[in-house]
Amino acid sequence: MRNNSFGEHTEVELGSLLRRIETGKSPAAEDLPAGDGEWGVLKVSAVQRGFFLPAENKVVRDSSLIFPSYEVKSGDLLMTRANTEDLVGLACIARTPPPRLMLSDKILRLVVDESAADSTFISLVLAQSSTRRQIWSAATGTSGSMKNISQTQISRLRVPDVPLGEQRRIVAAHAVMERRTAALEHVRAKLKDAEAALAAEVFANGTSLWPTARLESIATVAAGVTLGSEPVGEGTVELPYLRVANVLDGRIDTSDLKRVRILRTQYERFSLRKGDLLLTEGGDLDKLGRGAVWDGRIDPCLHQNHVFRVRCGEEMSPDFLALYTSSDAGRAYFQRVGKQTTNLASINSTQVKYMPVPVPPLTEQEELLGPIRSVRSRVAAVDRQLSKLRVIQQGVLEDLLSGRGDAGHPDAAARS
Repeated sequence: MRNNSFGEHTEVELGSLLRRIETGKSPAAEDLPAGDGEWGVLKVSAVQRGFFLPAENKVVRDSSLIFPSYEVKSGDLLMTRANTEDLVGLACIARTPPPRLMLSDKILRLVVDESAADSTFISLVLAQSSTRRQIWSAATGTSGSMKNISQTQISRLRVPDVPLGEQRRIVAAHAVMERRTAALEHVRAKLKDAEAALAAEVFANGTSLWPTARLESIATVAAGVTLGSEPVGEGTVELPYLRVANVLDGRIDTSDLKRVRILRTQYERFSLRKGDLLLTEGGDLDKLGRGAVWDGRIDPCLHQNHVFRVRCGEEMSPDFLALYTSSDAGRAYFQRVGKQTTNLASINSTQVKYMPVPVPPLTEQEELLGPIRSVRSRVAAVDRQLSKLRVIQQGVLEDLLSGRGDAGHPDAAARS
């Protein structure tokens, strides 16, 4: 066997395991999910890393724009053709999708040759770091813009040549590990529901009694470093930075950090401190202004220009401010002032600065945050368990795909 990116297994082109690749269309649609009995067209955000979000769709009301041949069926292997650099080429299986959802022209359906490959196995391979690197290398598009990968490039991806029986054993072993992860995620979801209920109660009871102020009067708002023309030579430094993909709703994901070079004199302007609230500039309308408080886990660290840094003064707890920006009232403000384009919505720094914010006494803020922080500490403990399990799971899966593991052994998954 020759040496390759997957270790012990030889490789074949992905196209040799497919019957064909299909694409859809992107008809005129409203930025609302389809209701019962309505047709919808999928957004690229419907395809996530290893899972499918059918609610990420736009309703199509014009019957002349509905194409039943593009309807997503149970078991379809879907892949994004166009997305940001980090997200282009993501793949997942559509497990029991609701009826009347169509492929868009940015999502492909990979029709697998069932005599040669298992669809779930292919989806696992497409998620591996070695395959992702191939996708990033093949994708075209200018820096900072949408990236595209063609059907020809997808067909030429190198994947491990694994016998069908072994593929199915690998899928079964992976399913055992997924059930463990799902059990922990169920616990986490229950805790997050409790946290959301406590947060809703805070603003349902007290808002009308508290004074309000523009955000700019109680905090400073700043944009981060702009990518694309990095300085070189002496007087510069290369540092990690947070981009939109790192700033999620209620948490910061640093599992995949990129680096950027800046002038040393710009460090204070773009650097983060523990306690900074980070808010995203753009995305789907209902996700505008999503964010979380930076915990300082990486220092030094910068933020990109599409992520606003909000640094609170003495009158405001960043945790309380984050609670408000993610509340129904906070989200309603961002949706009201956000600028909507064909594919995305965005807010600017002025709109963030002008946001009206309730300002109860700091002691009351801390008192209200007490029960919420208690639940969050339990969520953090579950997150640590999940993180550890996923690292183990990834290592086991890479061993199985490379041929170094034993998917046929009855304890293969249990040994993780």
